[in-house]
Amino acid sequence: MRCTLIDTVLQPFYISLDRQGVFDLFLMKIYSMIVVTGAAGFIGSILVAKLNSLGYENLILVDDFSKINKEKNLARRKYIKKVERDEFFSWFDDYFFNVDFVFHIGARTDTAEFNHKIFDELNVKYSKNIFKRCAEHGIPLVYASSAATYGMGEFGFVDDHSIVSKLKPLNPYGESKNNFDKWVLKEKQTPPFWAGLKFFNVYGPNESHKGRMASVIFHAYHQILKTGKMKLFKSHHPDYKDGEQLRDFVYVKDLVKVIMFLFQTQPASGLYNLGTGKARSFRDLVLATFAAMDKEPVIEFIDTPVDIRDKYQYFTEADMHKLLKAGYQIPFTSLEEGVEDYVKKHLKKAEL
Repeated sequence: MRCTLIDTVLQPFYISLDRQGVFDLFLMKIYSMIVVTGAAGFIGSILVAKLNSLGYENLILVDDFSKINKEKNLARRKYIKKVERDEFFSWFDDYFFNVDFVFHIGARTDTAEFNHKIFDELNVKYSKNIFKRCAEHGIPLVYASSAATYGMGEFGFVDDHSIVSKLKPLNPYGESKNNFDKWVLKEKQTPPFWAGLKFFNVYGPNESHKGRMASVIFHAYHQILKTGKMKLFKSHHPDYKDGEQLRDFVYVKDLVKVIMFLFQTQPASGLYNLGTGKARSFRDLVLATFAAMDKEPVIEFIDTPVDIRDKYQYFTEADMHKLLKAGYQIPFTSLEEGVEDYVKKHLKKAEL
């Protein structure tokens, strides 16, 4: 699947043909191609960068490319072709014979969106169409699920297939991801290898376009830069002090390392948690952000809004035993190291 010298030489020619709308079928046939959906988004664009760094330039990038605020995420990236999200299945049906792998990272991820039809269309129906095609044509698939499927964690945070039908997500986004997971587990015909990754709290570069859905670190950096302090929710739970609410924060650069491991080794198919396996507090996160910015910490606590108080999670932590058992051995970046890297190498540079 790795690009050859001839690929590198002909790359500008391929893109030139694409711009003219005359993407020659013969040229497509000599390629083995890797599809990345959601390619211009946060995780998708970091995955594209990782693939490029490993020598893979034979990429088909799928997204809604009309959103210009994501264009910079793919700057300087190498690929064969961009395909609009709405045109992808038509393209796939024409060129599936040379698709070697699909990374389905694209999704509607707004947890504050309550229009079920949007999630049913983009997260469930669209994903089913990809899964069915990969199963029919024997193409391995990695897709993005979410830790939002776990809801309040009544059944723990274990990627055990037996609990999937019992889970109670807290919003339509989590429901859509869990509905797709449930559907996948019932399918008789599957891709030769598939993995659904339950992403926990992911942070890192290329998330600025996400607005309110960007990570707490992203918002902390900008709030501290503007006001010199950071506001956190008070605890309304007797077992947790203010700022001691816990989340499993995972650096996006670690996340794509796991994706590459699954891509290259293809262990047992199934759902896999993708966090660090170690919950950390919001206070830890904010203190790490102040430290990376070389500022004295000033934290204020505000009441958690009443309308979300009863659904507020005080603890999430990925059980990572399944991935470790599959052979993954690369240590995860600590919260302090990840925040420092993100702030100094990415967020600060974006301000210049």
